[in-house]
Amino acid sequence: MIDSTKGRAEPTAIVLAAGEGTRMASRIPKVLHRVAGRSLLAHAIASVTDAGAGRIAVVVGPDREDVGAEARRYAPRTEVFVQTERRGTAHAVLAARQAIEGSSSLLIVFGDTPLLRADTLKALADGLKEAAVAVLGFRAADPTGYGRLLVRNGELVAIREERDASDEERKVDLCNAGAMAIDGRNALALLDRITDSNAKREFYLTDIVALARADKLKVVVREAAEEEVMGVNDKSQLAAAEAAMQARLREAAMRGGAILVAPETVHLSDDTKLGRDVIVEPYVVFGPGVTVEEGAVIHSFSHLEGASIGAGTHVGPFARLRAGTKLGKDVRVGNFVETKAAEFGDNAKANHLAYVGDSTVGNGANIGAGTITCNYDGFGKHRTEIGSGAFIGSNSALVAPVKIGAGAYVASGSVITSNIPDDALGVGRSRQVNKDGWARDLRALKGGQKGGD
Repeated sequence: MIDSTKGRAEPTAIVLAAGEGTRMASRIPKVLHRVAGRSLLAHAIASVTDAGAGRIAVVVGPDREDVGAEARRYAPRTEVFVQTERRGTAHAVLAARQAIEGSSSLLIVFGDTPLLRADTLKALADGLKEAAVAVLGFRAADPTGYGRLLVRNGELVAIREERDASDEERKVDLCNAGAMAIDGRNALALLDRITDSNAKREFYLTDIVALARADKLKVVVREAAEEEVMGVNDKSQLAAAEAAMQARLREAAMRGGAILVAPETVHLSDDTKLGRDVIVEPYVVFGPGVTVEEGAVIHSFSHLEGASIGAGTHVGPFARLRAGTKLGKDVRVGNFVETKAAEFGDNAKANHLAYVGDSTVGNGANIGAGTITCNYDGFGKHRTEIGSGAFIGSNSALVAPVKIGAGAYVASGSVITSNIPDDALGVGRSRQVNKDGWARDLRALKGGQKGGD
């Protein structure tokens, strides 16, 4: 594939996702753990896609169809290759030999680095304009334990593991981040010459630097911020990556015009979209798939996922919007209201203590406190349709499937099981009966009896 804007072939991205991740202490594969609502693997795929990769290959471990399925969920044309034995990073790359053959260039990343930016990968790939191999590095605050990148006259001359480094080399703070770009013309010739002549009997991708130098090929370094190349190997690092991603997303949201009253208390998903002048009060959680249009207000302690909120709408406090919720303009969904697969027209209101599921609520309709739509009969879900301008009295139960006509009223405390025509009153409750003196007689009867504690 050719990128006409750059005049050169797009790279093939190889995402290494075969690691067992034993330190995660989890039944879930490491790369399927989530940061900001998206799997680590999906973050890696998004980065290489945005960096311009024209072909994506993901290397998975044996019997990890779930990892391959996750990759294809985000990039349907992803090619999945299996590393049958875990014998090192170069061995993993060569599991995707079919994708390497004929590629103009390779961009190799790890599936457990969710913070890696597309611009960084573009810069790494651009290193191939002047070299056969480009290695991503970072300046470590504490380089202990990392492989050092030894640079001379602008070229990378070696990647030195700490155990092999001299005292002087250990003072170097430029460290190996793992990601790499390789010119496709040299890739297989170099990769196939990597040996397992080491204590672990594994094939290390880092050995490609020495091989390229031996062939008089140039190797360069491109640098990234330390936080950006953070790998996730255990639950503590997963939490650290989440915190870093949240800080990044909050900053982007505010730069885009949203107002986060207490940013550190707001949890965003990777795909959260907040319009200009949206106000988000403290302690709000945005799950995946939320869009909030201009001027809306999300009040404190609300939880939203899979929902779209129209301009000027107010949500919460203490509201829960579940998947399929669509709120029009200037809607009010107030405290302790839950919605699911519900569409509210403009100016509709459910101000407090209601459940609205599998429903359509017309423009200007009002849903009183304590109202529920009874959408599930134990076997399937059914819809409730509430017409424009309808008024649903407090403590009512609307048993779906049912239609409330435009401008209709539902009397408070009603159980509605049949359709109500436009502009009609629906009453679904027993007639009140008053029995004079009944309470007085009860007290007289019970007055001499000893009460309980």
